[in-house]
Amino acid sequence: MLKTKPFAALVALSAIFAACGGPAAKNGTIASPIADLPAVRLNYRYEADVPAPQLPVSAAEEKNAAVQADFDQNRPGESLDRTITSPDKKHVLAVYRAAADQASEYRLDIYAPDGKLERKISSDSMAVHFPDAISWAPNSAKAAFVAMTRRAAPTPSPSPGASPGTVKSTHPEASPTASPEPTVEATPPPETQPVAGTTPEAPKGILTFGTEQIYVCEADGTGVKPITQTEGLIYFYYDWAPDSSMVAALAITSREWEYFDGLAAMKGESWTPVGRLRVVETNGRERRLDDNLTAVRPVFSPDSTKVVTAFDTQIRIYDVVGTTPTQSAIPLRNQLLLSSQAFDREQQLKLKGQDANANANPAPTPTPDLSTTTLPDPKILVSFNPIVQVEWPQPELIYFRTAFIKRMQNDADSVTSFARWHRLILSGQPTAAQQK
Repeated sequence: MLKTKPFAALVALSAIFAACGGPAAKNGTIASPIADLPAVRLNYRYEADVPAPQLPVSAAEEKNAAVQADFDQNRPGESLDRTITSPDKKHVLAVYRAAADQASEYRLDIYAPDGKLERKISSDSMAVHFPDAISWAPNSAKAAFVAMTRRAAPTPSPSPGASPGTVKSTHPEASPTASPEPTVEATPPPETQPVAGTTPEAPKGILTFGTEQIYVCEADGTGVKPITQTEGLIYFYYDWAPDSSMVAALAITSREWEYFDGLAAMKGESWTPVGRLRVVETNGRERRLDDNLTAVRPVFSPDSTKVVTAFDTQIRIYDVVGTTPTQSAIPLRNQLLLSSQAFDREQQLKLKGQDANANANPAPTPTPDLSTTTLPDPKILVSFNPIVQVEWPQPELIYFRTAFIKRMQNDADSVTSFARWHRLILSGQPTAAQQK
């Protein structure tokens, strides 16, 4: 008789990653048996249908009351959207819009926790996009955000003879031969600089682009600079490394963005952005890690030496320390098929009430053992779905969630079903000396 037990032990397999090369671990990061190992030398064990990982609660931060009061009293023409407090609680980012700004365009200032405006971060020619991506580095030394050239920069009046048809496209097609020039806001000579008053002036001379790039600034709002400068690419998501040295980002060409977004709109769907993975250091050094598109947001290992993401039913781990990035692919389709088959059968038993009536039936028909030699047809398994989320909460544990997700323009019609958590338990591959 088949007993319904957790499926963590049902499909436990071990294999060696297939890749080459590897980095050395950084100083001052979390010590781990696998920290110094490249991905090629990692083993894994797959466990299906495990409890969700314990992750830090990322509830929406309430607006800083003092900052809100400053907007209410001194900035009536501007609307505060949210505030983001640094991990060390010393600075507060204020995300807001002016009355004439478009709905998707924001501005960014830095405040003290007591509500004193310290500095404006974004220039008048800069539009901050993707406000959900604005974040502090874990060490509170820097903040990062995504911005581009503002569609309609505020000007007192058009210059005499200026042509109204010279405005550049918001999302120009990426092309090595026809890219618009980046925009640099002119810095007025010292004698024409306005006299500083109680309200800091917006910065000038910041390089902006026709598509969304990643910017960083110091904790006090100074030193604003783009760390990506690829005109025609849209950087829409990034994740800070735990050691605050770099971000793992997803980017896609503006042409692809418009195509996929338009395709989804024709179906009444809301498109979930996909991008190609890269790591970008805070000094601007950028390395693309994969040519394939994914919607799964990448995360760093706790020691900042590796990045993980997923493609359909495959997990990929990338070594990001060193001059030559390397990767390891973990195909999990077969394991997910078998565990989904077991999951579906258990759900069917529950629906039929066999578990509840087991005591009333002294001689139930024995259920045959699950076959591990023949893979089930994925078309008949409702719980067999792609990987939609990865988390790396501990050095030796990678969690990933599979689910069916469909986002519609009418949010009431959106669907998320059969969300299941699984995990990989990592270990170091034995050396030749250990195998003897």
